[in-house]
Amino acid sequence: MDMFIYGIIVVIVLLFMRGIRLLYQYERGVLFTLGKFSHVKEPGLRWVFPIVQSMRRVDIRIKTADVPRQEVITKDNIPLLANTVVYFKVEKPADAVIKIEDYEFAVRQYTQAALRDVVGNSELDFVLTEREKIASSIKQIVDAETSDWGVDIESIKIQEIELPAEMKRAMAKQAEAERERRAVIIAAEGELKASENLSKAAENLARNPLAIQLRTLQTIRDIAADPSEKIVLFLPSDIGEMAKKFIK
Repeated sequence: MDMFIYGIIVVIVLLFMRGIRLLYQYERGVLFTLGKFSHVKEPGLRWVFPIVQSMRRVDIRIKTADVPRQEVITKDNIPLLANTVVYFKVEKPADAVIKIEDYEFAVRQYTQAALRDVVGNSELDFVLTEREKIASSIKQIVDAETSDWGVDIESIKIQEIELPAEMKRAMAKQAEAERERRAVIIAAEGELKASENLSKAAENLARNPLAIQLRTLQTIRDIAADPSEKIVLFLPSDIGEMAKKFIK
């Protein structure tokens, strides 16, 4: 009799030990009793009745899902290679376990489909210049679907958009032509400014004939700095009279 009671106690202790579960702060436990959903267990040391009950752990931290690179075609029929990253977390553990088999895989697949739809309805220029708006549109589509699964989409980032090789060459040529056009405009503006300054200088020199001669002498001095240069001077006959006037 004592051995029977001792055996029962051992079985009870073993069952009790087998039913102990430890849930961390970032985990929730979805409890099923005889296959039916009972409730969600909070973090801490919890006990599950062996055989009768079972528990599924759900991580509620923000997760990162890398959506593989895929080819998408824009509205103007330009093929692109794009890959995205999805940041999401579980808000309702029970729904994430009961309503969908693998919510992580489903989020990746749905993001791929949304990327094709959004890019397919946008032209190339918009896709390249408004990447944040494209990502925001994808997030709205995916978030509207995954909310029924108890999953919240935190954000979606488009990591890379790769153009075909021929499109890259065409865009490089276009950028080079644009740089050349701007260089021509800047040079023309510089020449216009220089001509305006020369015109003003000519007007100032014309008001004083002696100033012209002084400018000529300054130019001759600059040239004389090089001994290999020969200088031929043609001085006006009245230079002396103009100098006297200037001195007075």
